[in-house]
Amino acid sequence: MTMKTRRFGRLGWRVGEVGYGMWGIAGGDGGWTGADDAEGMACLAQAASLGCDFYDTAWIYGRGHSERMLARHLAAHPGQTLRVATKIAPANRCWPSRRGDRFDDIYPADYLRAAMEQSRSNLQQDQIDLMQFHVWEDDWIDDPAFHRAIEGWRAAGLVKGIGLSLNRWEPWNGIRAVESGAIDAVQVIYNIFDQSPEDALLPACRQNDVAVIARVPFDEGTLTGTLRHDTRWPEGDWRNSYFVPENLIPSVNRAEALRPLVPAGETMAGLALRFILANPDIAVVIPGMRRRAHVSANLASSGQPPLSAEQLAALKAHRWDREPTDWSQ
Repeated sequence: MTMKTRRFGRLGWRVGEVGYGMWGIAGGDGGWTGADDAEGMACLAQAASLGCDFYDTAWIYGRGHSERMLARHLAAHPGQTLRVATKIAPANRCWPSRRGDRFDDIYPADYLRAAMEQSRSNLQQDQIDLMQFHVWEDDWIDDPAFHRAIEGWRAAGLVKGIGLSLNRWEPWNGIRAVESGAIDAVQVIYNIFDQSPEDALLPACRQNDVAVIARVPFDEGTLTGTLRHDTRWPEGDWRNSYFVPENLIPSVNRAEALRPLVPAGETMAGLALRFILANPDIAVVIPGMRRRAHVSANLASSGQPPLSAEQLAALKAHRWDREPTDWSQ
């Protein structure tokens, strides 16, 4: 198969439209259980062989382990242009940020310098393609400390682009930053259920030539169609705290209501990716992939025919607008 490419906003890169979300393969405290380094490295290699060239990681994914895995992957593919996106965690380790949080408290200058150097060291990269803030409050666009930080990184040649990872179910909480001209990319939850970025964020990104990275394409697993009302995960897996009954039960019910729309011979996960790729405002979608079968199936979505207008209309009827809660992280 040949991976289709898209333009990555004003940075002008051409990237494969299906990238790699690297949280799940890192393991570690507060993450996904069941990670295996050998399988993870094999997945990364398979992805590169199939045209995947955009890899999204973060220091918090295994406390640097995901970044170090990516460094090994990059070293094994010296002849390929593989784009590296990582994120700086909030200093207080709280996701999401809260209204009233100050930039200097969440990202103090000394902390930002140390975090940048740690990620560069983990990744073995002098210059990072895209450095993202892992939480964001749109009021921070007025803070001189934010601008000093990113302008310093750019002047020193430490980064090629600056991005934001927007808080869950808050696509509005980044529009001012997009319109400011200060950032190059936003990462936002966008999938069959979470369609609200279409209302204002995506048009703002289109107007300002800011790249959009679509994360959580499977709604943390719901849109794979494999969850049940009694699904549980091993102790320590973060999904136990996310899929509390008030979330798991309606999530499974909504996935079941969607099942009749899955074409014969296709999976719900494949349909979920095709829905996202139907939107030209998306530069890249970053599914997590912990098994080689996931890699081959997810990347194959790039070669699938576009959804029909009738299919898209039917899927859009499954929009689910949600508000952040104490368990939504």
